Amino acid sequence: MGMNFSHLRPLAAALALTGAICVAGAGAHAQQSADVSISVKDHQFDPAEVHAPANKALSIAVKNLDKTVMEFESGALRVEKVIPAGGTGVVHVRPLPPGRYEFFDDFHRKTRGHLIVP
Repeated sequence: MGMNFSHLRPLAAALALTGAICVAGAGAHAQQSADVSISVKDHQFDPAEVHAPANKALSIAVKNLDKTVMEFESGALRVEKVIPAGGTGVVHVRPLPPGRYEFFDDFHRKTRGHLIVP
């Protein structure tokens, strides 16, 4: 005699719906992120001031055009990343409230810039 699992159909439907909602939520979160690109040449950020929207996750792509390694760092943003000479690195930043956030090259402390979140 075969087993009857018809009583599990409502549970299976609920699990499928929950999975669909989670996938849709992940897509919505991805759409709420922003991307910013900066470069470093002659130990200067270009641009030295970048803008990003408030309350959105942020990815900052940093291209090191110098012939020496650099470390993109910011205490305010809670990030640090070593980027080799001629390389690119990406740092991910949590959603931020409006403000002005400083970043710098930890190996060349005079190399500084700001992220402006209006």
